[in-house]
Amino acid sequence: MYIEIVSMKETHLDDVLRIEEDSFPDPWSLRSFCREIKENPYAHYFVALNSSKVIGYIGGWVIIDELHITNLAVDPLYRRKGIARKLLNRLVVRAKQEGSLRVTLEVRVSNSSAIALYKKYGFIPVGCRPKYYTNDHEDALIMWKEIIDEGE
Repeated sequence: MYIEIVSMKETHLDDVLRIEEDSFPDPWSLRSFCREIKENPYAHYFVALNSSKVIGYIGGWVIIDELHITNLAVDPLYRRKGIARKLLNRLVVRAKQEGSLRVTLEVRVSNSSAIALYKKYGFIPVGCRPKYYTNDHEDALIMWKEIIDEGE
């Protein structure tokens, strides 16, 4: 399967929203994604394409020397095929180009598959944000990864 990683555009948003709604109990809105890709100067968003079909996406903010990953999801039909890792790689490369030295994210403590992916990618758990998620008050695990001398 050939996967292409490209910058997210408005034309991708219908598919992005479908994946977002399939992946999260409290999905982001169309307005939120539009603001990120059109108005946020710190934001970088990418999609994974199989032919012209969006099968995954990632986004984050580069602020000073840190990348904060805001979103990562893959279409349920395409999970466990290395797509999330390709998306992570692309975003980290962009962040490094802009001077980032480390990456952080929050993930639901119940999302064991995402936590396993992040650990495999080199993230380490460093703390917890109690009742972080507004819809169900689930805790978030805070994870960090240094990218200073890495050849991602």
